[in-house]
Amino acid sequence: MPEGQVLEFSGLTKRFGAVSAVDGLTARVEPGLVTGFLGPNGAGKTTSLRMLLGLVRPTSGSATIGGRRYAEIDRPLQSVGAALEASSFHPGRSAANHLKAYARAARLPLSRVDEVLGLVGLADVAGRRGGGYSLGMRQRLGLATALLGDPGVLVLDEPSNGLDPEGIRWMRSLLRHLAEEGRTVLISSHLLAEVQQTVDALLIISRGKLVFQGGTEDLADPDEYSTVVDSPDREALSRLLEERGIEFSLLRNGFTIRHVEPIEIGTLAAGAGIVLSHLQSKGASLEDIFLELVSGVRTHPSAAGVTAVPDAAAPTPEPPVATAAEPAPSTDLVAIVPAPRSAVSAPEPDPGPRSSYAVASTGVIDIVPAADTRAEDTEVPR
Repeated sequence: MPEGQVLEFSGLTKRFGAVSAVDGLTARVEPGLVTGFLGPNGAGKTTSLRMLLGLVRPTSGSATIGGRRYAEIDRPLQSVGAALEASSFHPGRSAANHLKAYARAARLPLSRVDEVLGLVGLADVAGRRGGGYSLGMRQRLGLATALLGDPGVLVLDEPSNGLDPEGIRWMRSLLRHLAEEGRTVLISSHLLAEVQQTVDALLIISRGKLVFQGGTEDLADPDEYSTVVDSPDREALSRLLEERGIEFSLLRNGFTIRHVEPIEIGTLAAGAGIVLSHLQSKGASLEDIFLELVSGVRTHPSAAGVTAVPDAAAPTPEPPVATAAEPAPSTDLVAIVPAPRSAVSAPEPDPGPRSSYAVASTGVIDIVPAADTRAEDTEVPR
């Protein structure tokens, strides 16, 4: 059974010139849960995921998977499955050939290709070129690529984008199943309603800063909610509430009660034979709370006191550029190489070169000769 890993962001910061795309993000993602990574467009979600996957260098701070940076993982495809874009494949390749290229690069059995194509519902179109796929089919192919190595960690950027209602329900069910197996599942989105039926935990960022971390039930203070109940026989209902010591206020729309759940009131009324004409929980919607958090109108204790943690090993920040706009994503390749060995450690036998492949910041893996990877620098100069 694949083993999930803790994902940890520690003072993670990324600046593009004068623009801070991510600013001191400190958060933790636990295995065995589906965690939603939410925020408005431009909040820094994708940049954070790129830093987690070694596609972008942090200005400071760190992002680790099981305590290690992505570049230090020995068999990345078997440990971490990621899908950051729905078009991370050559449009002239069939889905089967696309996955075979990944399987050969990671030294996986080719039989795994048919398994994941069947899992994501693309077995019947495996021979078709990916360039003719719809957006929903491309999303399924991206998920198949992420699952190819049967990893314990899944990182998915907007996985439900382009799926029809049936596909969205299928995606929710699959993600829940994967988390129940003990995997770590992190999915990003900018819509709370899209993930609230699936996730167990939430990370919400705005302008690159953490504004909430916790469960959906922790978003609002319990005091913000009240139970509104009414009955054709208000006199009998008021006597029942008084007998049970439940405080209430009688308004035009019925009795307003705080700190008591609707199910408790309904159970009491049913036991006393009182017919109810209205029973609901009233308060700010989750969508309203989300918008207040990302706009700064509301603050949450889970984001209090979070500051950037300087990383002495981090590279020197890039010099400022003239424009204040974030540059377009680079297609430069970042070579995945083993971490350098300590000078004081005992010599170990060299197992030979790893399967060498590089990951472009678009999410496309290109197979390159081993001699082309550079141990002294993880980024190919522009």
